[in-house]
Amino acid sequence: MDTRDDLKAWGAWHPIASVFHHATKDFAPAAYQQQASGEEVPRAPSGPPPDPFKPSRGRGTRLPLLPRAGQFARVLLDRRTWRVFGKTPLDRAALGTLLDLTFGVTMNGRAEDGAEVVFKTSPSSGSCHPIEAYVLALRVSGLARGLYHYAPATGTLHLVRRGASRDQIDAYIPGQWWFHDAAALVLMTAVLPRVRWRYASPRAYRSVLLGAGHLCQTFCLVATWLKLAPFCTQALADTRIEQDLGVDGVDEVVVYAAGVGTRPPGGQWVQWPAHEPGKSQSPPRSRRR
Repeated sequence: MDTRDDLKAWGAWHPIASVFHHATKDFAPAAYQQQASGEEVPRAPSGPPPDPFKPSRGRGTRLPLLPRAGQFARVLLDRRTWRVFGKTPLDRAALGTLLDLTFGVTMNGRAEDGAEVVFKTSPSSGSCHPIEAYVLALRVSGLARGLYHYAPATGTLHLVRRGASRDQIDAYIPGQWWFHDAAALVLMTAVLPRVRWRYASPRAYRSVLLGAGHLCQTFCLVATWLKLAPFCTQALADTRIEQDLGVDGVDEVVVYAAGVGTRPPGGQWVQWPAHEPGKSQSPPRSRRR
């Protein structure tokens, strides 16, 4: 399909949402240096970064806090982005629980217009739930390496392609070498007609991205509860992923990725992996409230 036809297929969402989506596809480390036209992209100005906190105005009132007791508070406080993983395979039941509590259907209902709707642990505008999950399984006990589609209504995995490797992770999320030892990578696509059917305004495209974010945070929290090592990234090789998934990149598009592995020896959080030549990282200052 011609690119112009691709854009027109977005209907009333074209050109505002469709142009933005297609113009920001296919992340590559060098992509930030050069536009599709070949022109140089201005680098961010040098100097200190902006202050992470907006200056407060007026007199402040400090709010009291309830005790941070219980497992839920501990899970929230323990959530981290992991970049080092253990070699132990991911337990298949742990993967099933992680997918079920993130993407699984918790309840069915019917809207006023008669349309069937589903409920999940994360919100979705208009109960559209456009996000689909595909699992690249590398080291999952009792599960052959491969690329699978997750069916949320039944909690089953359906094989899309046989085989999976670290090189595949590197190809799907380029330039992020610290993630290629994960046990599984979950690729999230959006089936856009589910949302366009309900909302004609291109503003609804925001809800697609926000919905993926809701699911990704749920994914990371559930993985943390399971004592696993999760991460998420939106720096994707969209076209390569869509080709491997067998989706058209028009009505179904890739939008986000989340990965998981077992924790490294000792089970302690490792944010910054050992340096590799030419791949320096600067560790953050550690301070916990």
